[in-house]
Amino acid sequence: MCPPDPSDLAAYAESLDRITVGELKPLAHPIEIRGYDPEWPRLYEREEARIRAALGDRAVSVEHAGSTSVPDLPAKPIIDIVLEVPDSADEPAYAPPLEASGYVLRIREPDWYEHRMFRGPDTKVNLHVFTAGCEEAVRMLLFRDWLRDNADDRDRYAAAKRELASRDWTYMQQYADAKTEVVAEIMSRAEAARPARPR
Repeated sequence: MCPPDPSDLAAYAESLDRITVGELKPLAHPIEIRGYDPEWPRLYEREEARIRAALGDRAVSVEHAGSTSVPDLPAKPIIDIVLEVPDSADEPAYAPPLEASGYVLRIREPDWYEHRMFRGPDTKVNLHVFTAGCEEAVRMLLFRDWLRDNADDRDRYAAAKRELASRDWTYMQQYADAKTEVVAEIMSRAEAARPARPR
């Protein structure tokens, strides 16, 4: 799936309206990038416990992802979590217990790895749901692990994030997609360094 040009506001409004559950909300304030906060892993652990309590063995894997999972990396103060379930297209199997725990479904993307995204109940959380073994979940965690271990790329990514956050955006997704070039550059190194999978 190729994202719209981040400068094309009309394309963003149209594409986001198709996948957003509920009201499409523009940014109400500038994007905030904070210095790394050691509280972020603790917030993640609380949410992981909440998710596992809600889903039991339907939570195949729960992982802290995104910039808040990388020590020394500045980030938006939003905890990104990757949840793998047996089948992310089967919402009735996992959405009701998550919603009963306070999570709210905001994004449904059947054409992009059957991705679903929920907002957290009482802290800023983006809960990304994928089918177990999904290549996008693998990619997100590889990117996290690479940044944890590679200070040069961590610094490069931090600088790009700060510069892009300083621009005026209408939707958060524009900022996210504007990072595509630097993410692809870093991912190329992470992929090249990854051991080959056994056949």
